[in-house]
Amino acid sequence: MLIQAEQLRAETDLILRGAGSSAEEAAIVADHLVEANLRGHDSHGVGVLPAYIRNIGAGRLRPNRHAEFLRQDPTIAVVDGGMGFGQVVAREATDWTIGAAKESGLALLALRNVHHIGRVGSYGEQAAAAGLIMLAFVNGISGAPRVAPHGGREPRTGTNPICIAVPHGDAPVVLDFATSRIALNKVRVARNEGRHVAPGSIITHEGEPSTDPEVLYGEGPRGALLSFGEHKGSGLSLICELLGGALAGGGAAQRADAADPAIINGMTAIVIDPGRVVDLPWFAREVEAVVAHMKTAASIDPDRPVMVAGDPERASRARRLAEGIPVDATTWREIGKAAASVGVVLKAV
Repeated sequence: MLIQAEQLRAETDLILRGAGSSAEEAAIVADHLVEANLRGHDSHGVGVLPAYIRNIGAGRLRPNRHAEFLRQDPTIAVVDGGMGFGQVVAREATDWTIGAAKESGLALLALRNVHHIGRVGSYGEQAAAAGLIMLAFVNGISGAPRVAPHGGREPRTGTNPICIAVPHGDAPVVLDFATSRIALNKVRVARNEGRHVAPGSIITHEGEPSTDPEVLYGEGPRGALLSFGEHKGSGLSLICELLGGALAGGGAAQRADAADPAIINGMTAIVIDPGRVVDLPWFAREVEAVVAHMKTAASIDPDRPVMVAGDPERASRARRLAEGIPVDATTWREIGKAAASVGVVLKAV
């Protein structure tokens, strides 16, 4: 079914307030989740609400927390999230980093002990909107590991996303990807929609290739996601553990507790003011020129022109604003149960 963005945002806001969030927090988190849906990343959209509500009930996600600055130098901040909503804490921490980079030209953020920060690209967009470049490395140390290292058949890490954002007018270049072949929640979405995932994405517990989401979500022994690009993605995943986990102070994959239902993220982000490095008008022209140059390449499929990072999300947003956001029946039922658990009755459809 299709649900209009504003309707879905209103329902999400009600559920979050029912679970204990302030009006301000509920609005921020609802906006973030629905924006993820609009941009085509349903894995990080409203489908995560049931897990969030369960974690609030278990005391592992704590509403109405804010960024706690453990260290705040002119160019370096260490932030503890107090297991609050990542969409709030990471946004606040990114705001500080943007301000510090504008003041000093370069700033580093180390964020730890925060619940799921959601779509990492949103923080890259936040920096790019301020005319700044961001590089972010994220890890997770909660729940059972899901991604096997290259050459292994047992999972050892989370999906460990990387985001690099570069300002480019109203269409910033935002590279935001999991270091696994696909994000874990994309497997959940596929399962809920009754379809298989792309070949080369997952393996069984015996190391055999599979496309069946039940390999990760079924009752039997669980398999693992594969990293993208074989050793390359696996290597980048390790870097996320070292930078987003060890350097940020929250810990790396070996600390993960398979019995912990929470979603605990760590992130190290570097924000750069390009105007401190190169003539800014020249840089802007060069970015525009190279983006245009990439798009002049003849496409393999005439119906699918060459795009750069950020273009697919903008195209999805325009389409879904006009047509509505698709939500499968299983996900909607799960959201309905989560809503009912906090005294909210869904009204959107």
